[in-house]
Amino acid sequence: MPRYMIAKTIRTCFPIAVNAVAEKAEDINKLNVFPVPDGDTGTNMSLTLQSVVKELAALPVDADMEGIAGAITHGSLMGARGNSGVITSQILRGVAEGLKDAGEPVSSADVAAAFRRAVKVAFQAVRKPIEGTILTVLRDVSTKADECEKKKFTVEETLDALVVEAYQSVARTPDLLPVLKENGVVDSGAFGFAIFLENFVAAALGRTARIEDFSATFDAGSAKAGALDRVKIEANDDWEGSEFRYCNEFLFKAEKPFDEDETLKFLGSMGDCELLVGAYPDYKVHVHSNTPNLVLEHMLQYGQVYEVFIHNMDLEVAERTAKIHADQEADAEPAKPLGFVAVAAGSGEAEILESLGVDVIVSGGQTMNPSTADLLDAVSKVNAESVIILPNNGNIRMAAEAAASACEDKHVYVVPTKTVPQAFSALFAVMPDTPVEEVVEAMTEAKAEVRDGEVTRAVRDSQASDGTPIHDGDVMGIICDSIDIVGSDIKQVTLDCINRMMEDEEGDSLTILAGEELDDEAFQDIIDAIEEAQPDLEIDPHRGEQPLYPVIFSIE
Repeated sequence: MPRYMIAKTIRTCFPIAVNAVAEKAEDINKLNVFPVPDGDTGTNMSLTLQSVVKELAALPVDADMEGIAGAITHGSLMGARGNSGVITSQILRGVAEGLKDAGEPVSSADVAAAFRRAVKVAFQAVRKPIEGTILTVLRDVSTKADECEKKKFTVEETLDALVVEAYQSVARTPDLLPVLKENGVVDSGAFGFAIFLENFVAAALGRTARIEDFSATFDAGSAKAGALDRVKIEANDDWEGSEFRYCNEFLFKAEKPFDEDETLKFLGSMGDCELLVGAYPDYKVHVHSNTPNLVLEHMLQYGQVYEVFIHNMDLEVAERTAKIHADQEADAEPAKPLGFVAVAAGSGEAEILESLGVDVIVSGGQTMNPSTADLLDAVSKVNAESVIILPNNGNIRMAAEAAASACEDKHVYVVPTKTVPQAFSALFAVMPDTPVEEVVEAMTEAKAEVRDGEVTRAVRDSQASDGTPIHDGDVMGIICDSIDIVGSDIKQVTLDCINRMMEDEEGDSLTILAGEELDDEAFQDIIDAIEEAQPDLEIDPHRGEQPLYPVIFSIE
C-alpha cells in the first residue's frame, strides 16, 4: 500500500469503524464494571472517536500522513471522554505517529512498528496499568504484530491476525482481572477496541463493515465467538464501587511550564484513575475524586481549564443497575403478538403516543429525520413478534419501509402516517386479538379519514396553493399538505384553517397540539377563539412540544 494510500485509507475507514462502535455503545456500556460500574465506556469511546472523525473531515483533500496523524492526535485529545476515552486517544495517537514513517508500500513491519509506538504512548499515560483491560489487549495485539513481521506476513494477513488476537485477548480478560470474572463479563474498553479494530480492518480490506459471522470472514475458528460468549450482562447489587464519587475530566491549557510528574502525583493523592495526557501547552486531565474543587484549583495555578465534566458515579451506578434489571425483566417476558414504534418530534407527542400503546418512541420529524438504523434499533427493543412503525412524516416513510425490509427476526409493517394526529387515529383503530394484517389495514383506513392541519413559519419566499405570495417569516396554514392560508398571526391563521376545513366538511372533534414556541397563555387564547367560532366542535387540547410547528391539529 503506497504511503499516500495510508492517509486515504484512514480517512475512508475511520468513520466506518467509529459508526460500528457507536452502534455497540450501549452493549459496551453494560459491560463496564472496572474501575467503577459507571456504565459509560461505550459512550465515552464513541464520543472520543467521533471527535477524530470531525477533525479528519476538516482536513484538505490532499492531506498527507503527517496531517492525518496530527488530526487524530488533536481530535482524540480534545474529544476524549472518561478514562476509556483518554486511553483510546493515546492508542490512536501512538498508531498514527508510528505510521508517519511507514514505507512504500506499507509492510507488516510498519504495522508492527505502529502498534509498538501505541503501546509505548498508551502505557506511559497510565501510572498504574492493570492487567485484563484495553491496555492488555493492545499489548497482545502488538506482540502478534511482531510475530507477523518475523514470519514475513503480508499486510492483509497481518491485519487479519491482529483482529483475531484482539478478540482472543478480550476473551482472556476475565482470567486476568477478578472483578470481571465475578461479574461474568469481559473488559468493556477492550471489547470496544476490538470492535473498532475489526471494522477498520474489514473496511480497509474491502469487506463488509458489519461482520456477523467472524469465523467465515477470518480464518480464526471461534476467536470472536470466544469473546462474545463472555459478554454477558448481569446486575451485581453487591458491587461496592469506588471510594471516590466524582469522575472529573477537563481540558487544560498551560500558561507556564509545570512538573507533569508532580502533577500526576498530586492527582493520585486526590483519588484514583488519574491521567494527564497531551503535550505542552494542551492537556487532558482525568481523575476520580471526592474533591473536584481542589483538583481544579490546583490546575488553575498553571493555566486555564475548560470543557469541565464532573459526573456523580454513585448515581450512574444506580441508574445502570436499574436499567439492567429492567432489561432482564423485559427479556424474561414472553414476546407479545404486536408492538409499535412511532416517530415523535416533541416530548408531549411522545407521551400521548406512549399512552396509546406505542412501545418505543424515535425522536425525529421535520429537519431531523431518523435513519433506517435508528428505526431498526427501535424495532429491536420491542418485545413483540410483529411490529408496526408509524413514521408520522412523509420524509421518514422510505426509511421506515427500508427498516421493515431489513429486519430479519420480526415481522415489521409500516402504516404510512404523515402526521402525529394521523397516528393517534390509527392507534385508536387497533383491535386486540386481531391478525396483524387486519390491524394494519384498519389503521391505514383510520389515518386516511383524518383531516389535519399545521401552522408554521415560511423560511423562504414562495406562494400558496392559490398563488398568494409567501415571504420569509410569514405564518402559513397547511391543510392536508396544501398551503392554503397565509398571514402574520399564529392564532388567526390557525382559526382561518379550522374555519375553512369546517366549511368544506363538518367535523365533531378537534385534536390540537401546542408546539414548544407557544406558551400556555397563547395556546389558551387560540382555544378560546376556536370555541367562540366553532361552538359545536369538541376540542381536545394537548402540549405536543414539537419544534418548528406552533400548532398541529386534526378534525374528525
